[in-house]
Amino acid sequence: MLPSSRRLVNHRRPNGFADAGQRWPDATRNKGLFARNMMARRQINGPDGDAPARLPLLLRLRHASEWAGLSAVLALFRLLPPTVAARVMGKAWRMLAPFNKRHERALKNLERALPDLTAPQRERIARDMWENLGRIAAETLQLDRIVADPTRFEYDLDDVKKVVGDGGAVVVSMHAGNWEVTAMGALACDWEPVGVYKKLSNRRTESILYGLRSRLYPGGLLPKGHDTARRLLAMTRGGGRIAMLADLQDRRGTVLPFFGNDAYATLFPASIACAARVPMIACRVVRLPESRFRIEARVLEFERTGDRKRDAENATRAYHALFETWIREHPSQWMWITRKWA
Repeated sequence: MLPSSRRLVNHRRPNGFADAGQRWPDATRNKGLFARNMMARRQINGPDGDAPARLPLLLRLRHASEWAGLSAVLALFRLLPPTVAARVMGKAWRMLAPFNKRHERALKNLERALPDLTAPQRERIARDMWENLGRIAAETLQLDRIVADPTRFEYDLDDVKKVVGDGGAVVVSMHAGNWEVTAMGALACDWEPVGVYKKLSNRRTESILYGLRSRLYPGGLLPKGHDTARRLLAMTRGGGRIAMLADLQDRRGTVLPFFGNDAYATLFPASIACAARVPMIACRVVRLPESRFRIEARVLEFERTGDRKRDAENATRAYHALFETWIREHPSQWMWITRKWA
């Protein structure tokens, strides 16, 4: 379950797609800026916004080096058993990642969210977080082997299966445990989940990661975009089960309380659920020892007023409150490097 129509919600598209509420530069008032923006989009995406175009030399070299690096790491780590590879990558990230500037951001976020902790406690949680992220990176490279072993998974999904039945649903999850295996919960319910993800600009690297993830989404793995939003709404109304990560910042969404502070949140998944009149499900993955996982899901209860925007806000607040509870239980398993707070 995942790694989000135009009129549903003013939703931020982080990978080059225009938002419903995005204002393009006025062509009559600022023709130069408009032309440069459109030229840049064609240079990256091609004339139709999707077909590949010839990229600048430096960008092609960077993409080639990224693809070569990922291919080498993929080949190397697939020589190891998944649990060993995860352990090695986790320890490496724990040792090296604190030198990254995002480590300071994680510490600041921890201080904001959990002010009662001491500095050494926050440091330990941040380093545990990096180790978890390293393990996720290694496990993603062996995702096919991880999901092929049923002994790695425990489930708590019975209430969700009863409520959803044969109808559609929108499932939201967060960057915790190992979010790459969240779809295993849907598959355990005998669903065919549809995933939504952020497409990479590097097409060669994208093809590797897409190949690793797509088999978990028999209903389809779709990149974010306007056309995708319309398809998701139609799928959900037709009984589809849509899954997306919903804990990141979205300045075009809403502001709500999260760990006692104002935080930005997307309204997109809740808007789909309210427009389609289907249940919203919150799901989490809890990491267990030896690259094993427990997948839990809960039906969200929130006030439905008949006003779609208000209902979407109520649902978004409800799953963020649940996310906060879950994060407090396992703080080192959440991705604290996000720019979540206002």
